[in-house]
Amino acid sequence: MTTLIRGGTVVGPTGPVKADVLVDGETIAAIFAPGSSPQIDHVIDATGKYVIPGAVDAHTHMELPFGGTHASDTFDTGTRAAAIGGTTTIIDFAVQRTGEVVQDGLAAWHGKADGNCHIDYAFHMILGGVDDESLKAMDQLVAGEGISSFKLFMAYPGVFYSDDGQILRAMQKARDNGAMIMMHAENGPAIDVLVKQALERGETAPVHHGLTRPQELEAEATSRAIWLASVAADCPLYIVHLSATKALEQVRNARDLGKNVFAETCPQYLYLTLEDQLGAPGFEGAKWVCSTPLRSKHETHRADLWQGLRTNDLSVVSTDHCPFCFKDQKELGLGDFSKIPNGIGGVEHRVDLLYQGVVDGKLSLARWVETIATTPARMFGLYPRKGIIAPGSDADIVLYDPNGRTRISAETHHMNMDHSAWEGWEIDGRVDTVIARGEVIAAGGEYTGRAGRGRYLKRGLSDYLL
Repeated sequence: MTTLIRGGTVVGPTGPVKADVLVDGETIAAIFAPGSSPQIDHVIDATGKYVIPGAVDAHTHMELPFGGTHASDTFDTGTRAAAIGGTTTIIDFAVQRTGEVVQDGLAAWHGKADGNCHIDYAFHMILGGVDDESLKAMDQLVAGEGISSFKLFMAYPGVFYSDDGQILRAMQKARDNGAMIMMHAENGPAIDVLVKQALERGETAPVHHGLTRPQELEAEATSRAIWLASVAADCPLYIVHLSATKALEQVRNARDLGKNVFAETCPQYLYLTLEDQLGAPGFEGAKWVCSTPLRSKHETHRADLWQGLRTNDLSVVSTDHCPFCFKDQKELGLGDFSKIPNGIGGVEHRVDLLYQGVVDGKLSLARWVETIATTPARMFGLYPRKGIIAPGSDADIVLYDPNGRTRISAETHHMNMDHSAWEGWEIDGRVDTVIARGEVIAAGGEYTGRAGRGRYLKRGLSDYLL
């Protein structure tokens, strides 16, 4: 079917422009100056709305096993919520645990996602054990499976942790095959010491999750990852969920030296705080236990992260969507904060929360679109198929109403969670219409998508590397 999106303001990485968008089947056919488009029977009126590329969330964890339970969103519920919130592509993490065959872990995640996704999806690969076989698997996944990014952990000893030697070997392999190394940068062994000491003192409340993961241990690990990547002939390095000023300084310094270092942050670090959320009375703070943790409002983290987005020292905003219900899941940590499953759900709200940054004067319209759509598509080998409104690109398009309002609540969200990290928040804007590969799947508050319409995307290499 041919559709004309008429009367809107198309926003891309170069800024806003009045234009009409012609969609033919699953792709964008043409962009016309206002009044010059052909007569089409099927027209979507976008007057007064921004027309932006469907958002790309490059960091989600559907059905992730963690802390004796599983993330509460399936690929069905999670991608449906993402779609309603204006995200039309996710990149989730397939998992290889220590001792497992990498390809077996990937096959398990294909089994979870296949036939269940409402939107298009791709995978990164978590390497839980770096050895000769997993290094060979990296080559095979890049060449044959369309997986060009591998996540390592400097945290969680005994679960996902890799030591410096393993990290260096994986980085050397990535430098050879063109892949990106994604790093959870926290000093896990040191954190474990602080956690043990806190529990011995009887400090068991959720706030101590944050207090035992100080920003210095994020900064140290970030710096160490950067220098290891430098030893590996400037291996491409992407720091995930960066939360704090001192870690950002390490990234900024590396980028100023021209290194292949990139970083993302998440909405929770831009808005929420250790005192107001993680330190909520009683056990309520468990709702906001995530790693890296929320940071103190008495320091400059939030302002510095917003500045990092403006200066491109932070390239991407992802969600690290890893939801757990409060009842029976977060409650596993009653009396011991170290047993609270780590994760916050937000895949439905990222487009809105970052648009609030535009309203508040912290981001430009162009930078909004870059951080939620264009840059993640380019960073992870999906551009120009995704992340841009241009002829030949997939017709993943969101009509965003700047005059609408969005109130966030567990009563109205579509994620499989019994609470909201953003309960009661109101956004000065609203996702109006969502189009995924040419099909309207949400409009005017009504969802018409379906599980199984999402396709697996084989990715290329990052556009940001020579």
